[in-house]
Amino acid sequence: MAKMVDRVMEAMRNPKQIRNIAIAAHIDHGKTTFTDNLLSGAGMMSEELAGKACAMDFHDDEQERGITIDSAAVSMVHSIEGTEYLINLIDTPGHVDFGGDVTRAMRAVDGCIVLTCAVEGIMPQTETVLRQALKERVKPILFINKVDRLIKELQLTPEAMQERFIGAINNVNKLIGQIAEEEFKEKFKFNVQDGGVCFGSAFHNWALSIPYMKKKGITFKDIIEAYNSDTWKELRDKAPIHEVILDSVVKHHPDPITSQAYRIPKIWHGDIESPTGKSLINCDSKGPLMFVVTKVVVDPQAGEISAGRLFSGTMVKGTHGYLNKAKTSTRIQQIYIYNGSKREIVDNVPAGNIIGVGGLKDAYPGETVSLEECEPFEAISHIFEPVMTKALEVKKPGDLPKLIEVLHQVGKEDPSLKIEINQETGEYLMHGMGELHLEVIENRIVREKKVEITSSPPIVVYRETIVGKNPTSSEGKSPNKHNKLYFYVEPLEDEMAQAMKEGKIPEGRVKKKDSSMWEALQEGGMDNPTSKKVRDVFNGNLLIDGTRGIVHIGEIIEMVMDMFEDVMKKGPVANEPCFKVKVILDDVKLHEDAIHRGPAQMYPAIREGIRGAMRNAKPMLFEPLQTLQFEAPEEYVGEISKMISNKRGQLQDMQQEGVHVTIKGKLPVAEMFGMASDLRSATGGRGSSFVVDQTFERLPDELQQKIVSQIRSRKGLKEESSS
Repeated sequence: MAKMVDRVMEAMRNPKQIRNIAIAAHIDHGKTTFTDNLLSGAGMMSEELAGKACAMDFHDDEQERGITIDSAAVSMVHSIEGTEYLINLIDTPGHVDFGGDVTRAMRAVDGCIVLTCAVEGIMPQTETVLRQALKERVKPILFINKVDRLIKELQLTPEAMQERFIGAINNVNKLIGQIAEEEFKEKFKFNVQDGGVCFGSAFHNWALSIPYMKKKGITFKDIIEAYNSDTWKELRDKAPIHEVILDSVVKHHPDPITSQAYRIPKIWHGDIESPTGKSLINCDSKGPLMFVVTKVVVDPQAGEISAGRLFSGTMVKGTHGYLNKAKTSTRIQQIYIYNGSKREIVDNVPAGNIIGVGGLKDAYPGETVSLEECEPFEAISHIFEPVMTKALEVKKPGDLPKLIEVLHQVGKEDPSLKIEINQETGEYLMHGMGELHLEVIENRIVREKKVEITSSPPIVVYRETIVGKNPTSSEGKSPNKHNKLYFYVEPLEDEMAQAMKEGKIPEGRVKKKDSSMWEALQEGGMDNPTSKKVRDVFNGNLLIDGTRGIVHIGEIIEMVMDMFEDVMKKGPVANEPCFKVKVILDDVKLHEDAIHRGPAQMYPAIREGIRGAMRNAKPMLFEPLQTLQFEAPEEYVGEISKMISNKRGQLQDMQQEGVHVTIKGKLPVAEMFGMASDLRSATGGRGSSFVVDQTFERLPDELQQKIVSQIRSRKGLKEESSS
């Protein structure tokens, strides 16, 4: 293995010979088996184990459930005509509940292999992962897996197989045409002729592309004959999967120098002409250090290891790094390169690589590590938001400090999970993507972290918003009565909310001369003068400073932003998060003396002013809805339709292909608890469902008061809608 590490180290010194890639697909389309075979081909695992070992599924629960829950990294070397290329690869989860891991992996890579099943075709989660890749300007190639099933189960002719492939390719290209940015629509489309599309069977260890078929003289007919005559085992010698795929990766995926030229302007909003900007664009290993953490793993022996992408500079052991979001300095204690589930310790690594770093104890995924304070990388935002919560309690009171420590750990390891520790009420809350997500994390707390806990049934996370505007400005008065602030609130325009959701308008506090933010706001439909008054974009809400000629505004605006964010986290109706709210600070009357307008005076005034304005602007609860795709044999159509309507759902679409039916329905998350078992009993265990989309819509009027009362009583708030 030492020899392999030397080859990896040698290749990582030349960025032109590096490819950083991820594998992404719908659940059960064969990603982890596929990764095993690439590892085996690169000499990192025995052939017998490939496809069965699931080397990238390290956790016990991944092995038991047969699904990937955490993304995992590996580095391997691939030779083409005497040149050695370093492939840094991340295997990602397919289940929608763990999609946040896919989003974070996309920040670290420049290319991805989108895997799709030859029989099932493009599925909802395939669309989601493609959307995540394109959002980060990651170039995809396509691998159509499980081709053996087309031959053995469907018994297709070579012509019918080709037809099916063309259908799948056209579908994905159409999708890229719809969601990619203008300049990448054509560049990122798949071309089957030049090897941008491969097909094969990860389970049987073979793959083909059109250039490879021409080079080796293999046809579809040969493949079908190999299966008919039961000589398919020979295919892995004729067309080994690792050779075909990695040849395609080297040819079609960009190296870090090429990709950073067009990716950096999208994911880093600093000055491109500055020394740091130029170093990032050129992937310069002699430039300033810029490392982005995309995953944190807590290792019992080595402690916290932050994995991520080194975009600029050279990471050297012993260096003092600065964490730009945590605003603390720390010492780099160890540097690791990846090798399956094993890590090898090295002294230094140049820009363009995916590495692990020990010693960044305050780092969360999305953190930017540099030598001194600088503009951090754009926050990594996931397409879906947490919509379910569980309250946790320890069985033994003595375990409470351990539970708090463990919750901080799992929150780091999986940032899609939101951890809320309320010291006043003694509540320990875990907000997640769905039932499976929360169940898996709960199991890990008990089994891996060894803390005995009990949990509440899952609770739905609602959103608060307003549907009107407060008729007169709402006053917030400081406890000493010397400071007064006046606020208006109004609903945020749909166009602007959509632009935020798609990441076109970045989150965060607006710097004084941030022209890129102003341009983004104007593209979202805001007029030029108003865009320059925006001070904060937070969780889909906006703060505008509408004051004129206030002398001390600069001294209090940070406090206004603090409390704006505080109220947006916990709205006035039921302390639920707010969205689509525009808060306008209209006027301010301040005491001349700074000592009378400190945080103790300003915070309550600002908070009360915003909450009061929202209470007078028709506040409402919105509930999360998920659009699900159900698949089952046609005889269960009636049962599935009945189940959707019983759960306050709407049937949106129904398509039949042969004896199978695909149904799309939009259901409130509040009605979806236990749905997996309802679906099993409705379809005799033959139905399945996938999340396609997630939205928040107005909770029916007849349920508003009932749900508000339930939430308030659960949170121990007073009955009336007061703060």
